[in-house]
Amino acid sequence: MKTNFGEYIRLLRKKNGFTLTQLGAQLNIDSGALSKIETGKKLLDESSLPKLAKIFSLDLNELKDEYFSEKIANEIYKNNCSDKVLTLAEEKVNYIRNNNVRQGKLNLTS
Repeated sequence: MKTNFGEYIRLLRKKNGFTLTQLGAQLNIDSGALSKIETGKKLLDESSLPKLAKIFSLDLNELKDEYFSEKIANEIYKNNCSDKVLTLAEEKVNYIRNNNVRQGKLNLTS
């Protein structure tokens, strides 16, 4: 995605003919808060992702990937981290996955 997550929501909303109020009502968000999300001043609450996926017939896992990648990117930018942090994070994710599989703690909930 070449836009930020909020812009993506705005594009989906407009493409599908929803007003801020209409989409906000379906997501249980007031239109002012949704406007801030669309302009990048506020982040959508992750609990809204399943609703968003259902409303626009999107793959929830792909939507989560986009959402969390932006969240991570914002933290990296805000904290002025080097690109090395991405390699380290990938290594840590692999370690956590492998450790959980070995210990029988694999959690497959979405």
